[in-house]
Amino acid sequence: MKIKVTTIALLLGGTLQALSQEADSIYYNGSIITVNDAQPEVEAVAVRGGKIMAVGEKAEVMSKKGEETRMVNLGGKAMLPGFVDSHGHTYMIGLQATTANLLPPPDGTGKDIASLQKLLKGWAEGNKEVVEKIGWIAGFGYDDSQLAEQRHPTREDLDKVSTEFPVLIIHQSGHLGVGNSKALELAGINAETKNPKGGVFRRKEGTNEPNGVCEEYAFFMLIGKLAASFDAQINDTLVVEGARLQASFGYTTAQEGRAVGSGLDAMKRVSQAGKLKIDLVAYPDVLEVKNPQPSMDYEKRYRQGGVKLTIDGSPQGKTAWLTEPYFIPPAGQDKSYVGYAAIDEETTMKAVEKAFANGWQILCHSNGDAASDRYIKAVTAAQKKYPKVQNRPVLIHGQVLREDQVESAKQLGVFLSLFPMHTYYWGDYHRDSVLGPERAPNISPTGWVLERGMMFGSHHDAPVALPNSMRILSATVTRKTRSGKVLGPQHKVDVATALKALTIWPAWQHFEEKQKGSIEVGKLADFVVLSENPLKIDEDKLADIHILETIKEDVTVYKKGEGKVSMASPAMFGITPHEHGKTGFLFGTGDAAYDPLLKLDGYPKMKPFCGDGCFNHGLSVMLNAIENADTFRVVQ
Repeated sequence: MKIKVTTIALLLGGTLQALSQEADSIYYNGSIITVNDAQPEVEAVAVRGGKIMAVGEKAEVMSKKGEETRMVNLGGKAMLPGFVDSHGHTYMIGLQATTANLLPPPDGTGKDIASLQKLLKGWAEGNKEVVEKIGWIAGFGYDDSQLAEQRHPTREDLDKVSTEFPVLIIHQSGHLGVGNSKALELAGINAETKNPKGGVFRRKEGTNEPNGVCEEYAFFMLIGKLAASFDAQINDTLVVEGARLQASFGYTTAQEGRAVGSGLDAMKRVSQAGKLKIDLVAYPDVLEVKNPQPSMDYEKRYRQGGVKLTIDGSPQGKTAWLTEPYFIPPAGQDKSYVGYAAIDEETTMKAVEKAFANGWQILCHSNGDAASDRYIKAVTAAQKKYPKVQNRPVLIHGQVLREDQVESAKQLGVFLSLFPMHTYYWGDYHRDSVLGPERAPNISPTGWVLERGMMFGSHHDAPVALPNSMRILSATVTRKTRSGKVLGPQHKVDVATALKALTIWPAWQHFEEKQKGSIEVGKLADFVVLSENPLKIDEDKLADIHILETIKEDVTVYKKGEGKVSMASPAMFGITPHEHGKTGFLFGTGDAAYDPLLKLDGYPKMKPFCGDGCFNHGLSVMLNAIENADTFRVVQ
């Protein structure tokens, strides 16, 4: 009897072991790019429990097929590891989607001041309930470098939009903005108001009267007034929609690169409610958040990865801190103008030392080379005091890095999260106005990085630009400007390397290279399916590749609807309001699995706001959240 039981147990154990080796899903019949140099392309991938269990030839992987295995035929499309956000702002992406789209072409129609006024008026007229609720008219994404007038709008320009409501427009860089007279009044900004430390109120020529343009910390005084009108429910929705938008561009790991206050609270609430479909890593501002709680472990797809420090501003906003003067100084400044630091040296040194003392990873916003000199000095001092700390410090942006600074970063082990997409959006402006023809070709100097055998990340910094992964890929490879000229050919990168800067290298940046960034056994089944194989098409067509599907741990979190426009469409943040039926939205075709609007209480009463092709689903949810903040909720 004992022998029989043992025999049965052995047989049963063997059966269970065999069953445990059966895959939940097998992906096959596509160009599967692993971003693993030891096995660059494979025929099939098997997944079990949200993790990759087999990678290789189809015949080998098919041995994992069981009766319940889901077979995913890629239909010849390309599948890559899910993209990892090297630097972006998930919460602010949500804010971008709630406001009037002022982006210049190709992402919008904000080409001159008159068009900005028209866009703001049209948005306010189409969203009267929103304006009444929050008490503001707001727009995001204007870019003075792309406006016909080649200047910032003023308070008087915005007074033509409204004198009844405060009007605030946010520069595409996110580092400055403009308020109308009503907005300045509500924020208590007048001729007697002094510039805050690390910020500037631009003045009317010959007077102390603010002209409406507010830089850096001065701008925060304005935007803080707008954010104060958002309740917890609206803030939560900003997080949900910001992450959802990033998922639609193939990101399976998102980043909030400077978290504070209500946004930080919202991310935790959204996570606890189970509303995050992709991973989100937040970096609280080290100067503003008293008790950051960095962790290597996700809790319901959320964790704090470290802390963030900001030393200077934006080169295209001409607030970045340089060692040599701007090629053409901004209005009101002389030829010696080099920008300025947002914080002093003592604050920088103490903040970096605090991160090292606690073993926290620190991300530092440093655009100008003077700012990078200061960060390098601070890291050097901190490493000398805490030589055993392995916290992988990161320098964000590095638009004006010198070659000697790249070498210093290598010696210090500082990871460079660069912004090659700048070459497309502002390359011409950097050459002709910001840095001049000698310095501009070396913005985001990826060539110098690769010459030294270093890794780097390519980021979008959304909402500075759309979190468009294929535009990032294109710019990193081609370095072509809006005018079609190559800026800095010595820094062009091949496609395979540029893909690493979207996947395995930023995974390393986040201490997650063992779980993410490549398609290898044991890693998470985070994938993105593309319409074309980026390794096999003309480099000039990279930006036209469509994101077809985003998969997080074997679960589809975004799928492009049949017949819909591309995610790269300028209609992304369209603002034209009109009635529409339940189908035809960005995230689905009437299927509740992909269309969250179908999960909303009172759906028939909701009024979607769509762009061309009924493309703007995220904006629709945002606006309705604001309109119905007291009753709006997503059914769990």
